[in-house]
Amino acid sequence: MLAACARKGVVHVYKLHDENWHARVDAGAEAPDGRSILCFSQWGLRVTIWSLITGSATYIQFPLHPDRGYAFRSDGRIFVLAERWRSKDTLGLYDAADGFKLARHFPLPTSSLASFALSPDGNHLAAWEGPLEYKVFILTLAGEVLATFSPGPDLAFGVRNVAWHPSGSFLAVGGWDDKVHILDNLSWSSVRTLELSSRIPAGVNVWREPDDWLTMKKLPSPYSITLNKSDHTKPNPKSGVIQMEWNLTGSLLLMRFETTPTIVHIFDFPVPDAAFVPRLRSLLIHSRPVRSAKWNPVRKGSLAICCGNPGLYTWSDEWVGESGREEEIVECVGVPAKNFDTRDIRWAPDGKGLILLDKEAFCCSFEVEDDDS
Repeated sequence: MLAACARKGVVHVYKLHDENWHARVDAGAEAPDGRSILCFSQWGLRVTIWSLITGSATYIQFPLHPDRGYAFRSDGRIFVLAERWRSKDTLGLYDAADGFKLARHFPLPTSSLASFALSPDGNHLAAWEGPLEYKVFILTLAGEVLATFSPGPDLAFGVRNVAWHPSGSFLAVGGWDDKVHILDNLSWSSVRTLELSSRIPAGVNVWREPDDWLTMKKLPSPYSITLNKSDHTKPNPKSGVIQMEWNLTGSLLLMRFETTPTIVHIFDFPVPDAAFVPRLRSLLIHSRPVRSAKWNPVRKGSLAICCGNPGLYTWSDEWVGESGREEEIVECVGVPAKNFDTRDIRWAPDGKGLILLDKEAFCCSFEVEDDDS
């Protein structure tokens, strides 16, 4: 178990079955198997992989980014790291089950890699350029370039966010221009473009938090929202897609835009045998900017949101109404703690509990089940 101390900037490592065992990490990340910790050097020139089992260390030179540009395959077997060799972007694949030995190393077609994302099945990789170019490259883990996506002559400040569909059949690409392009895995071209608009059409469920934040009210549509203006003459403008996240089955896509920091957009995606017409399903309008939004890892229709206040917001489409059909509902639950503001949330792996994080404290939250359930 890793426990962070924000004031001192260190992470402590503990064993649940050995109270005397303890380790300290100044900067790093935990591997999926829980047996190794990745530590990036202060200047980002080297990554050290410490084994919690043997205490040995494996060193990899020249990582491209210390805070991103690395990932593990879904099974945890392969560690993928973006590197900079001889002034070129490269990708290294390392076998985590064999002491992180190098399995494959190949150059990338990017000139200045921003980051990459592995597909859920681990067969493909999406790599995108920095803010000067709006380009996304689709590659295999053997290094073969399958396709290059660019929306057009307008660079639009490049790519800001990328998210794979759970099945790997779609790729959502969001830029700094408040547009999201949906690519399919057959042609790797855009089959749908979702764009942020101030006017919300009829048929969309609009929920707004009133002054007494313990409730959420459903509003009639069509509805209008306010878009904040951003200054694109300055670096890192306040625009674009902050977050894109699919639910468990890929039937819903959550989006957050920086021009509407208090709003969560939920898009409905059709089932495979239906016409492919994604649509905006729900709009959750809060009184404060959203700090974090996370889908339940087990249930497809359960979402948790926090806004930096003493409360937890939940959205669900599993509620059974008086008609006997499933309906969506939005609720806010107060945190029974003094001076506690929920800044981040983490789901338990079984989806039955949450950890609510403040700056210097945390608390656990669990769903209360009915006696007859």
